[in-house]
Amino acid sequence: MLDPSLCLDVPEGFDDSEEDSQVHPIARKLFVGTSAAQVFSRAQAWVGEHDVRVLDVSWDHLEGENEPLCLSMYFVFELPDEDED
Repeated sequence: MLDPSLCLDVPEGFDDSEEDSQVHPIARKLFVGTSAAQVFSRAQAWVGEHDVRVLDVSWDHLEGENEPLCLSMYFVFELPDEDED
C-alpha cells in the first residue's frame, strides 16, 4: 500500500493523455557535505541501495551551512514491468 504523503496530488478532471504534454512526476534527493568527494560518495551509496534512474543533477553552494556543498539529484523509481500501469 502506498503512503499517501508520498503521492502526487492531481486535480480532479486533470487529463494528460495528450502525448506531447504528459506529466511525468520525478523525485528530488539532496546530498550535502563539506567536500565534493564526500557529497558524491553519499550519493553513490544511496543510488547503490535503491532501484532508481537518475534523470538530472545540479550542484550548489549553501552559504552559512555546516555542510555547504549540495548535490540535487532528480530521479524516478524503476518499477517492475507489472507495476508500471
